Amino acid sequence: MLFNSIAFLVFLPIVFVGYWFVFKKLNAQNFFVLIASYVFYGWWDCRFLGLILLTTILSYLSGLLIEKYEGKRNKQKLVSAANIIINLGILGFFKYFNFFAESMAQLLGLFGVTVDSITVRVILPVGVSFYTFQALSYSIDVYKGKLAASKSFVNFAAYLSFFPQLVAGPIERATNLLPQFQKERHFDYKDAVDGCRHMLWGFFKKIVIADNCAVTVNQIFANWQNCDGTTLIIGAFLFSFQIYGDFSGYSDIAIGTAKLFGIQLMTNFNLPYFSRNPREFWSKWHISLTSWFTDYIYIPLGGNRKGTGRTILNSAIVFALCGLWHGANWTFVLWGLYHAFLFLVFILLGVNIKYKTVVAPGKILPSIKEFLQMLITFCLILIGWIIFRSTTVSQAFGYMGGMFTAKHVAGLPVGKKSIILVLVMVIIEWLQRDKRHPLQFDAYIKNRALRWTLYYIMLIVIVFLGGKSASFIYFQF
Repeated sequence: MLFNSIAFLVFLPIVFVGYWFVFKKLNAQNFFVLIASYVFYGWWDCRFLGLILLTTILSYLSGLLIEKYEGKRNKQKLVSAANIIINLGILGFFKYFNFFAESMAQLLGLFGVTVDSITVRVILPVGVSFYTFQALSYSIDVYKGKLAASKSFVNFAAYLSFFPQLVAGPIERATNLLPQFQKERHFDYKDAVDGCRHMLWGFFKKIVIADNCAVTVNQIFANWQNCDGTTLIIGAFLFSFQIYGDFSGYSDIAIGTAKLFGIQLMTNFNLPYFSRNPREFWSKWHISLTSWFTDYIYIPLGGNRKGTGRTILNSAIVFALCGLWHGANWTFVLWGLYHAFLFLVFILLGVNIKYKTVVAPGKILPSIKEFLQMLITFCLILIGWIIFRSTTVSQAFGYMGGMFTAKHVAGLPVGKKSIILVLVMVIIEWLQRDKRHPLQFDAYIKNRALRWTLYYIMLIVIVFLGGKSASFIYFQF
């Protein structure tokens, strides 16, 4: 079920009313959320309900067994490893089987060995990467003693399948989300109103920004060989905001929806295009995935504790895996390695600073230095998005080459409307960069009527300026 669909607009109020006014007790609420989440997920293809149920059962039992074998570390390790292998095996089959089979056949072909690659017509289940990683983190955290195993299957199943963030994140940790399903929840009007504002901004980014950009981006990338350099630059620029509006918009809608049910989800995006270096970008882009790889891959490999060389190697491994997580294509792997290269360059230059504050706090405009830092970082990220959006590695290099070698035309040949909308969004986010979301202005706009007028204006903009409805990009991952 898509957030930007009529079905969801009917589904959400029904679930909200049932949750708060019919199923008032904790266990009943959790069971109701579980059923609602399975309806939400099964709306795409009910055949995959069995897959998420299998992941749920395996991870739930692994937690109980790990706790049962307390003090017997070898048995705990065996249970945890078995759960990890099985879940990664399921993910690998559905997402990577054909990719690895075809890549192996091509590799052998380089050595003169001709083999027919075995391909299977596999439909990728929506959100499988997200809920698999969420399940793995639970099992690992129980093994590490960071979390007690859930005794209630319903509570655990509701945690793993919670519909707002089920198919495209944030990838929640059990240490944050599971305890919220284990304690009584009470309706908070202010929190619910803020959730609606969060959702409204998410719909604006998705429907007005991402969907409008998508029209131009799809045309340019489909005919990139016939485009001039200016058009190619516009295509890359708009895709950078298409994927941002699409994915961060989904996260905002998910976070806001969860607030309607008294559940707090982690922030997944924090104005990443205002970053001053790649390190800051990755601390603000898809935060739940970045932190997942940091905690479960990067740190266990040694992190940055074993010298510069090992830090670079660990970063390369993590970014390559991060790229592969996004899809079964060498362009995603190359995109990950490109970001590893950026980290290497900034580490060697000694400017890989970890910024802890928003840029230009308390100021209307950034300093010249801050502006240049943001501009350079954005341009570097934009190059990465070209690789990400391309269907082949050759297309990625050809597209980038065309940006600099093809002729350039004066003015803006395409995408004028989308560029204006993007600039409006950037200005709003810049002015509200110290807030949880841009529509959080109740602290300084005291007039209730004026606030609601602004909300309705935003709604009207979404209805009349929204692009053609499209699926969310990250559903394919």
